[in-house]
Amino acid sequence: TLGTRFVGDKGNLFALAFKLSLLTVLTLGLYRFWMKTRLRRWYWSAIQPGGHPLEYTGNAYEKLLGFLIAVVFLAFYIGIVNLILMFASFTLFGGNAPAYVLSFIGVIPIIFYAQYRARRYILARTRWRGIRFGVEPGAWGYAFRALMYWVFAILTLGLLWPLQTFRLEQYRTDRTWFGTARFRQTGRWGALMVSWMPCLLTIWVAAGFVYYAAETDDPFFVLNLVYLVPLIWFFYVFYSVRAFRYLNSNKRVGGAVRLQSQARVARVVGINILGNLLVLIFMGMASSVIFVFLGFSLAMSAQALEQTLQSLPTWLSALVGVIGYFTFFVMWDVLRQVFVRMPLLAHFADTMHLENAHALADTDQRRRDEMEQADGFAEALDVGAAL
Repeated sequence: TLGTRFVGDKGNLFALAFKLSLLTVLTLGLYRFWMKTRLRRWYWSAIQPGGHPLEYTGNAYEKLLGFLIAVVFLAFYIGIVNLILMFASFTLFGGNAPAYVLSFIGVIPIIFYAQYRARRYILARTRWRGIRFGVEPGAWGYAFRALMYWVFAILTLGLLWPLQTFRLEQYRTDRTWFGTARFRQTGRWGALMVSWMPCLLTIWVAAGFVYYAAETDDPFFVLNLVYLVPLIWFFYVFYSVRAFRYLNSNKRVGGAVRLQSQARVARVVGINILGNLLVLIFMGMASSVIFVFLGFSLAMSAQALEQTLQSLPTWLSALVGVIGYFTFFVMWDVLRQVFVRMPLLAHFADTMHLENAHALADTDQRRRDEMEQADGFAEALDVGAAL
């Protein structure tokens, strides 16, 4: 049995993420592909199953090229397809609402397609002990199944959400390889129902209060959302962690190797609450410093302030505003990397084990998956391409 260790340090991550994010802001977002590549290399090297670190071999140029290809496709979709939908909507219905609805529905399959391709690219650029991971092609098949299971979940008012969770994970896992060893997802989706029911029942109760308040014009019942929304969040985290444990503990590699997860709900909830609280505190402190600076600036006479602002070129004022706007969100993301994402990843890694790992000794190398478009669609849609 091989244990997994996470050896990353918050200080090193903050310094790296802050530097890379600053370069991303100064280049107006162009450096994001290099930033994400370097962050993935840092995270991968910090995860060490059996003392051997993972290795990320992706590069920023292929990510940039894939992003540009995806942008061209999406530009065609937005410019041509949406124009046709808008024309038909005004012609047939006298308004643009149907066009917006159909346009949104049309993007959903592309989102699922992008998520699967992002997973395929990330694993194709991941190695452990020199052996590559890989995922078989099947993005459109995944998109079709995702749509189908989402429809099932909606039509059953959320009752079949565990079916969607299990079947989509099974589809992804059964097409994943470590060298010549294939992953298999065993188990059954019904085992997730017990963990899902508290969340589902709370959602039904909240929806009932909202519906009753709308029917009776009595806003008192909406006040119940004050405690029901946090409960929904807690029960969903509970379900997500329990589903993660069950699904990963029922994965097999090459038939003999078994994954075992001991992720804990209390730890995940604590990291989310405490980590986000720390993010808010540090962002609040930074905002206070900025407000104090602005206070001194506003203490100037109105005439002096107006002259100072008018002396700045228009392009410079606009540039400073854009950089300041993105800097706020970049700092938010950096702090969440340090206080939320890294501790979560460390917990999931530290509680993961590989049983019968000796069976991987005969695993041969896998042919490199070129993936010319990388995870460009996920980057363009900002879905499924996270660390």
